[in-house]
Amino acid sequence: MKSIALLNGKIYVQRDVFAQAVYAEDGIIRLVGTNEEIQAAVKPNTRIVDCGGKTVIPGLNDSHLHIHMLGLNLSRVDTMGVTSMAELIQRCRDYLAKNPEACAHGMLSTGWNQDLFTDEKRIPTRHDLDKISTEIPIFLRRICGHVGTANTKLLEMMGLTRDSDQFPGGTWEKEEDGSPNGIFTENACDAAEDVVPRITCEDFERAYIAGAKYAVSVGLTTVQSNDAGNCTLPHQEVYDTIRKIFREGNSPVRYRHQVCFHDVEQFRAYAEEGEWVHGQYDDPDKLALGPLKLFKDGSLGGRTGTMRNGYLDDPGNFGVETTSDEKMEAMCRIADKAGIQVITHVIGDKAIEDVIGNYEHIAHDGKNPHRNSLVHCQITDKALMERIARDDLLIQYQPIFLDYDMHAVVSRCGEELSSTSYAFKTAADLGIHVSYGTDCPVEDCNPFPNIYSAVTRKDKTGWPEGGFFPQECVDVPTAIDAYTIGSAYAEFREKDKGRIMPGFLADFTVLDTDIFTCDPMAIRGILPTMTIMDGDVVFER
Repeated sequence: MKSIALLNGKIYVQRDVFAQAVYAEDGIIRLVGTNEEIQAAVKPNTRIVDCGGKTVIPGLNDSHLHIHMLGLNLSRVDTMGVTSMAELIQRCRDYLAKNPEACAHGMLSTGWNQDLFTDEKRIPTRHDLDKISTEIPIFLRRICGHVGTANTKLLEMMGLTRDSDQFPGGTWEKEEDGSPNGIFTENACDAAEDVVPRITCEDFERAYIAGAKYAVSVGLTTVQSNDAGNCTLPHQEVYDTIRKIFREGNSPVRYRHQVCFHDVEQFRAYAEEGEWVHGQYDDPDKLALGPLKLFKDGSLGGRTGTMRNGYLDDPGNFGVETTSDEKMEAMCRIADKAGIQVITHVIGDKAIEDVIGNYEHIAHDGKNPHRNSLVHCQITDKALMERIARDDLLIQYQPIFLDYDMHAVVSRCGEELSSTSYAFKTAADLGIHVSYGTDCPVEDCNPFPNIYSAVTRKDKTGWPEGGFFPQECVDVPTAIDAYTIGSAYAEFREKDKGRIMPGFLADFTVLDTDIFTCDPMAIRGILPTMTIMDGDVVFER
């Protein structure tokens, strides 16, 4: 029997309730109380942790990210934060020169954002990427992942010409003479990236472990991750590789699958006779299958999120619908019949409205028993939020998106619509179930900048002074609860996960700063001193 006791801490139990100490056996919390009460319960072999007065919160649970992509990015050229086209090109050239073997079959990366460029605020074309190399295929995705650029070599390998057809649910853009300029959107990005040699199971395993180690270093104990169907490995190889990682004891975080399918019949086979029916999950507390992940539109930054009235700064552009209503309907009905939760990427108000309609079609007497949810759910008005509440839908928010989006949303959507978007406080007031995540590697999976964004609605520099439409700020307990019990609710685990209470899983994050009393501006810089998963210390600073 393993046991652990945390003493002399500020233990967050629930809003306005704190304890001094906690005791857990075999990965389950048995007692929460005073130092004296916990010391009376410990066994001779109990690991004792003196928290030294530090704040302890439940283990943090990222309700939507891509952990394999995080791990891959740790070993790829870093294009995050580049401030010019010239810097993007030079950074890639330097990486190629220093890592020729890693780039022998091509170069992939996600991270650039043309809105940060100081020389020219435009999306790179093939001509820009040709300055990196014309010998290997290159595909560089924008930070959102919904727009990307290929070099000429990759276009040649694709066989893409001015006479080629467009891709369903995605586009390739043209030069004046009709030939491809290298810019792709939405589903077309996947087609372009598929040309670069696929990763192996070994590559995936290394990426997963690297990503998981980073996740626990920032206080995460659970990741709900969309990897299957969102990487170049076949679905079954993803399931088998992750199962292998857990069986060998190499995952320091709990993992819940979010699975993508772009083909209706493939999903039907999964739901009726595939992994959903026959997959072996020996310890579902640590590794489990989860929802079907769908995409309805693109991103705000790439102007591919679908908008009811289009983009104010790009007249005539209403975004890109990545999944038709007919296909959404078919997927949702298969999922409902099989008892599979559906979570859907929605950015624009048109996408949100359409997906709410899809979910209403499979409601059970107006209820939402499978906890179907809206991922991101950015551009909303009050009527949409009230409809979400009435339908008892979940929202899986990424407050950190505001760090960039607050500088663009008003110009794209207008003042009035912006004031009712990223509606964190409205969601809380309406009683909507909310979870937090980061969509990493779109953003860093560090939870504390994310919480800072929800609480202050300021960017990393502290702008604007009073917060961006500050009526939608939430307090710290609301944000912590969204990251813990809220994320647990998203995976049907709110009765035994996400609280520091007897009977709950022994997942804890010990903080270097008291998040409940510190200056809100300091929340960004908080780091865990210890991360505990299943009663085991998986990270210590």
